[in-house]
Amino acid sequence: MGKVMIAPSVLGCDQGNIAEEALALQSAGADMIHLDVMDGVFVPVLTVGAAIAESITREVDIPVDAHLMVSKPSHLIKAFADARCSYITVHAEVTSHLDRLLQQIRAAGSKAGVAVNPSTPVDFLRWVAPAVDLLLIMTVNPGYGGQKHLGYVHDKISEARRILDGHGGGGALISVDGGVTDANAEKLRSAGADILVSGSFITGSDDPAAAMEKLR
Repeated sequence: MGKVMIAPSVLGCDQGNIAEEALALQSAGADMIHLDVMDGVFVPVLTVGAAIAESITREVDIPVDAHLMVSKPSHLIKAFADARCSYITVHAEVTSHLDRLLQQIRAAGSKAGVAVNPSTPVDFLRWVAPAVDLLLIMTVNPGYGGQKHLGYVHDKISEARRILDGHGGGGALISVDGGVTDANAEKLRSAGADILVSGSFITGSDDPAAAMEKLR
């Protein structure tokens, strides 16, 4: 098992100074920045657009993953790719044309991510594995920060790894997002997570660098 990467979510940061806060997280040791994009339709909350993403990518040197929790991601992919997001992650639940969306992301110049809600099976991965650069496994129901981590989703991590490796997606990274803290990080790492996304545990800490090191 390689070194796990830490991707702070900036959802709980000061949204008026989000680029500066992302830069501070990079300085504290973050490997990626996780940007939660919500449309108020697929999830109840409305957050940020591509202009905010661009303000972050101008400041940081580490990858930014735009996690599109939106009902019509195809309308937004080009804008977030143009904002220089390294990864654009769409939800499997919103489309019956997932392969097309993943190809659209790559054609726009970003790496293609797919996210799955806690109740979504991962069997579909065998049919899109070669087109997946990142799989985001949600361990909360998306829409709000600070939720309780759903430990019963952990088995999905190893299952997804087996499917990806067996169907041409061996290079895909597995990211886990939702209630990630030092209480569950070791189990997530052991299950095969490559990236741990964590919001309030890091951004609500007095010492974000120490919080990230605890997750590692």
